Amino acid sequence: MQLTKYGHACVRLTDGDSALVIDPGTYTEAAALTGATAVLVSHEHADHADLDQLAAACANDAALTVHGPAAWAESARARLGDAVVGVAVGDRFSAAGFDVRAVGGLHAEIIDGLPGCPNLGYLVDGVYHPGDSLFVPDEEVETLLVPSSGPWLKHREAIEFLRAIRPARAFPIHDALLSDLGLANIDAWLEGEGGADYARIPRGGSVTL
Repeated sequence: MQLTKYGHACVRLTDGDSALVIDPGTYTEAAALTGATAVLVSHEHADHADLDQLAAACANDAALTVHGPAAWAESARARLGDAVVGVAVGDRFSAAGFDVRAVGGLHAEIIDGLPGCPNLGYLVDGVYHPGDSLFVPDEEVETLLVPSSGPWLKHREAIEFLRAIRPARAFPIHDALLSDLGLANIDAWLEGEGGADYARIPRGGSVTL
């Protein structure tokens, strides 16, 4: 299986002819969806779910399926039609031939209970994408996609999240708002204190898992 990092929180998993894309948002290049077999959306925010890009991808491929939280799926159906599938916490399903489990439930708080929207993390054949949350699942994670920036996140929380999950390897996501200096800073902290094999995948770069 190959993992490719696209802009911000978006990654693409490929295995043979199957391609699963997670969280293609407004900071993500459209190429991430080219040839995709299925899409997972963690939550409603545009930096994770660009409806324009998703609608274009669905128009180009009638077989494409887009999975996301039930409330988001219902609202997105006007743009995406029957391609969109509602998902709830605890659901297990197959997407692009990958085994997927939805976990978590809520977006991490920024302040005063906000944003308070549903957020699903996805466990995909040992890879964990938490969306905008720090939910620790109850099963082993081989590869953690660890959020590294956001109004709901600080360095200590990212480090503690990495330590709590104890994956074999970790790669950062949710990083479009960081400068080069900021990227180097958070990478040094996560690599030095996270307790896991940590590395940054360059935008558009891939690793084999």
